[in-house]
Parts: sequence; C-alpha cells; structure tokens
Amino acid sequence: MKVEGRQYRTIALAEDGWSIDIIDQTALPHAFVTRRLRSLDDAAEAIRSMRVRGAPLIGATAAYGVCLALRHDASDTQLNAAIKALAETRPTAVNLAWALDRMVKTVGPASAEKRSTTAYAAAARICADDVAGCLAIAKHGARLITECWKTRGDATPIQVLTHCNAGWLATVDWGTALAGVYLAHDRGVPIHVWVDETRPRNQGAGLTAWELGQHGVPHTVVVDNAGGHLMQHGQVDMCLVGTDRTTADGDVCNKIGTYLKALAAEDNDIPFYVAAPYASIDWSGQEP
Repeated sequence: MKVEGRQYRTIALAEDGWSIDIIDQTALPHAFVTRRLRSLDDAAEAIRSMRVRGAPLIGATAAYGVCLALRHDASDTQLNAAIKALAETRPTAVNLAWALDRMVKTVGPASAEKRSTTAYAAAARICADDVAGCLAIAKHGARLITECWKTRGDATPIQVLTHCNAGWLATVDWGTALAGVYLAHDRGVPIHVWVDETRPRNQGAGLTAWELGQHGVPHTVVVDNAGGHLMQHGQVDMCLVGTDRTTADGDVCNKIGTYLKALAAEDNDIPFYVAAPYASIDWSGQEP
C-alpha cells in the first residue's frame, strides 16, 4: 500500500539483505516512522510493545525473528531458544504460534550450514502467502461490497462499519476486512467507512483512520458505543471486521467490542462479515 505516494509493506527485508524493516505503529497516527530489527531481541520487543500489531503481521515478524536469531548461531539450542522467546511475546493471535510452528518444521531438518538461508526463504514465503491470501480476501470483499451497493439501488456511498484495525497495517499488505474496501474504492464504488475508536489502544482511531486517509477513502471516527445507534438509524449498510482467532466450526475471537457490533447488526438485519485469513483458523487438531 502507499504512504504519501510511496509503496510500503509493513515488514520487509532491508537493503543489507539480512536485517528487517518495520513500520513502528506506536508512532502512528502522529508520525510515520520505520524501525530496523537486527536481532532476536529486537523482533521480540517489536511484538511485545505492539510496534507491530495485527495477527498476520505478528506471525511474519516472529518468522523473521527466527531468521535473525540463526544468523550467527544455527544450532538446535539457538533455534529452540528463539522459538520459546518469540512464543512468549503475545498470548493472543494464533498466527504467532502458526508461523513459529511452520518455521520449526521448515528450518529444523536443514543442516546448520543451510539453516539461516532456509529460514530467510521460509519467512519470505510466509510474507508472500499472506499477501496472496489478503489479495484473495480483497477480491471477495470487494464483490460483497459492490453487490450490497448495487442492491441498494442508488448512487450514494455504501456505509461500512469496521472495528479495531484489519487493514494493511495488520498484515504484510492489503489487509483483511479492509482489503475489500480498498479494492472496491479503487474500482470506483462510492464508499464511506465508520471507524470505531476501539479503546484502550485506539487501533481504530490511530491506525484504521490513518490508513484510510492515506488511501483516500472517506471515513468518520466514532466512539465504540455509537455503532449500535448508527445501525438503528439506518446509517450502516454492512459491517466488516477482522479476527484474531477463528475456530474450525466458525466461532470468532476478536477485539473487545466486536461482540456488541455483531449483536447490533443481527438485531438490525445488517450483514456482518468477518475476514479470516487461513492462518488465523485454529483447527484444534482437525484436518483443514
């Protein structure tokens, strides 16, 4: 996605070919700051302090954290220590454990001489898969938005309410719930987004509103409790939210306050969609 006309991803290999550049989300929306990760401790701190936020991005950062840990010591001891340290950074999104498990399965069998190279390739693949998955979500979401707009039968903007941050800042690129908003907007669908402030971290007001503004999507920040009022008064056409964890049978765990939006949407007969990337699904021992 673009920031002031320049293309960015939330996480990327730096020009030196080994360190990792991230967008420091703790500085948003007041300043746009990039930060370089050069060690396992840097990666762990970035996740723990929420310099990187959002389930898919946390997983990608953890994968690159393993890479940084193995650059000078590719032993089993170092690999196990890195996995343990990164696993303890955040207790929420399943993507963290998923990414670390994928790194262990890919990197573990490699010889010590090839582990670092294997790790960087595996982390890059995790990022590429996330972008591809989010683009697929964007296409599906844009179709739902466009159909809802056409069904309504007038030219006024479709009104979308979202919660927390499920945009490109939460992923490597594109986003989940907001990905369809961006693609629909780019395709010419008139759209307006109601943005919940989502305390205490204010991902809505601080991140969602910022990235919507960067993309040129009209939006309005509202307090969390205004969501039900807007729905009740016919000012919301559909709700789009992300998910930190989704069970195989469809139950969803997300930012506090999502439940209230779902209840209000059900009561007011408003479509409520959850964008769940594959890696957010907790299969609980089931085969996918």
